[in-house]
Amino acid sequence: MITDNRDGTLSVHRLVQSLARTPDPRDPHRQQDDITSALHQATWCLRAALSLTPEVPAQWPVLRALLPHVDTLASHSPPDSDTHTTATLLNQVGHFLSNQGQAQRAAIYLGRALADLVRVLGDNHPDTLTARNNLAGTFAAAGDLARAIPLFEQALADQVRVLGKDHPHTLTSCNNLAYAIAAAGDPARAIPLFEQALADQVRVLGDDHPDTLTTRNNLAYTCRVTRDPGRAILLFEQALADRVRVLGEDHPDTLSSRNNLASAYESAGDLARAIPLFEQALADRVRVLGKDHPHTLTSCHNLAFAHEAAGDLGRAIPLYAKALADQVRVLGSDHLHTLTTRNALAFAYVQVGDLGRALPLFGLTGQKRTLGEEHH
Repeated sequence: MITDNRDGTLSVHRLVQSLARTPDPRDPHRQQDDITSALHQATWCLRAALSLTPEVPAQWPVLRALLPHVDTLASHSPPDSDTHTTATLLNQVGHFLSNQGQAQRAAIYLGRALADLVRVLGDNHPDTLTARNNLAGTFAAAGDLARAIPLFEQALADQVRVLGKDHPHTLTSCNNLAYAIAAAGDPARAIPLFEQALADQVRVLGDDHPDTLTTRNNLAYTCRVTRDPGRAILLFEQALADRVRVLGEDHPDTLSSRNNLASAYESAGDLARAIPLFEQALADRVRVLGKDHPHTLTSCHNLAFAHEAAGDLGRAIPLYAKALADQVRVLGSDHLHTLTTRNALAFAYVQVGDLGRALPLFGLTGQKRTLGEEHH
């Protein structure tokens, strides 16, 4: 019923787990106070074990191994019993899941963490403000901008009031709000916010701070959306060079910058520079993030789109087909990126006259055909 795995871990049969979690006043080993104490101890142990950096790929195996334990803990403890430690744990896990592209799952944990922190610490505690910003970011990553933007606006107003306009968290919230507004199709409102956030971050944090580099990347994205490719390319080139120098070649943000610069070159019609960068971005993401990471799937799609733009459908179609199969398996058939790739593959088949393969693929019409830049 309890097995020593001889690797530093134990396996406990599910029936034993269930029995141990169920209080019985007749059993001196299953008193309610003891079970509550064990719950708090398990929460603390998981919180300590998860004190890692979710952006560092080398730490992902440990984080992934601990996720089932967090799922079990959360499902067997009522939210009104959550402590500050529980909220911190759920916020950490939600942040990791969001970085892994599992936005819907992340939002569940981040929403519970925010509710816990409001109840335990109050609306104005710095941890509550951070949790609200994190939940907004996850909604934005899932494409739910109707919920993301009001949360970002509230987070920014609260952080200006509580922390001050020059606090690093306030500056990050300004960048995040600007990105969500740009993604919602209002770049005219977003660009001044980005420019203000970037100027403040350079002044307060310095040119090489990772937050400054992120805002420069996001301003470049918005310039591309507003059809200012010259400024976008210069900003993306600067962001990539700075991230290589500051974060290293294999940091996930550096990989995103390489993809983003390639997308900017492609939009400007410079496929001779775009395709090699897309190829490098895809190879690096397979190696660093893994073949099933959502960003890797995006790189596969974007490389296919670049080959299509260059008129090389012989290379584009197999890449689209691979990206689509992987997206259906990893993200699901209804995910926006899956729909976008399905539509792109259908158009590619039409161009080579293969209507037999094209027609079954057409789903939602009017989907954009390139996934473009990322918010990193």
